[in-house]
Amino acid sequence: MYPDSLKNLIESFKLLPGIGEKTAERLAFYVLEMDEEKTDFFTDSIQEVKTKIHKCPICSNYTENDKCNICSDTLRNQDYLCVVEDPKSIYLFEKVGTYNGYYHVLDNLISPLDGINPEDIGLEKLIKRINDGNFKEIIIAVKPSIEGETTSLYIKKIMEGLNIKVTRIASGIPIGADMEYIDTMTLQRALADRKEIE
Repeated sequence: MYPDSLKNLIESFKLLPGIGEKTAERLAFYVLEMDEEKTDFFTDSIQEVKTKIHKCPICSNYTENDKCNICSDTLRNQDYLCVVEDPKSIYLFEKVGTYNGYYHVLDNLISPLDGINPEDIGLEKLIKRINDGNFKEIIIAVKPSIEGETTSLYIKKIMEGLNIKVTRIASGIPIGADMEYIDTMTLQRALADRKEIE
């Protein structure tokens, strides 16, 4: 029913997460109505992120430079290394603005059912970085799932004997959440991580 070029644009939008048929159609028609300057900016932006952005050789964060802004910042606290599962997590922490240490992005989380083993998630790069640095604490900040738990325990195990504290960010019930909508894993974690009221 649509011309081929419009159909291709709709299909392209559907490749994005959370975009279904109706939203893809709406976005495609919006692009058709955009003036040429906005369209050029849109297409150039997509081309640029694909050609200019690469992973930082130190931490695997996204960057356009030889190394990312965080790894280049000598004023950050060199005692802490926060291990995350993807670069997007770094931006979430940076928006909060309370953490001032360094980061390290894993290639994935350990998931034997999906064929992802410890050697597949880039742990050798993490170990080398820890051995080359003077970190006093490794903070593991991955999602509270079976894969996240497995990865956290494995990292803790390989850190044994290095005289480095290994911690994990707290997880549990968010403030203001209705208890009936809390999943069992979150509730179990919240109960296990309970703290004394002071």
